Amino acid sequence: MSVSQADISQKLISQRLAVATGFIRLRPKTLKLMKGGELEKGDALAIAQTMAVIAAKRTPDLLALCHPLRIEHTQVTTKVRKDGVEVTVTIAAHEKTGVEMEALTAVAVALLNVWDAVKRYEKDENGQYPSTRIEDLRVVRKLK
Repeated sequence: MSVSQADISQKLISQRLAVATGFIRLRPKTLKLMKGGELEKGDALAIAQTMAVIAAKRTPDLLALCHPLRIEHTQVTTKVRKDGVEVTVTIAAHEKTGVEMEALTAVAVALLNVWDAVKRYEKDENGQYPSTRIEDLRVVRKLK
C-alpha cells in the first residue's frame, strides 16, 4: 500500500475560489433564543463565523493529504432561517491547487460550533437530538 499527496509541483499558480454551504436544522424555540441573544454560551453565529475562518486555515491539519495553502480571503455568512441556520463560506487564494476543501471544512466546523452552542436546547427528555441535524454540505461554486 502506498499513500501520496497529489503532485502539484508542475502546476502553475492561478486564482482559486470556492464557495461552500451547509445547513443545521434546529427547533423553533432554539432559534427564538438565538435571535433574542439568550443562549447560555453566547452569540452562536459570531462563534461559528470566527471558527470557520480558523478551520479554513487549519484544513491541512485535519485532512491528511491536503496541501497547506496561503488563503488570501475568507468570507463567512450566516443566515437564520425559519427551520435552522445556513452557513456559506467563500475562500480565495492564488495557488496551485483548489480551495474547496478549505471552504467545506470551514462550513462543517461553523455548523458544529452552532450545534455545540445550542445543544442544551435541542436535547429531548432522554438527552437525544431527535430533530437536530447537519445537512446539505456542498460546494456551490468553484473557480480554477
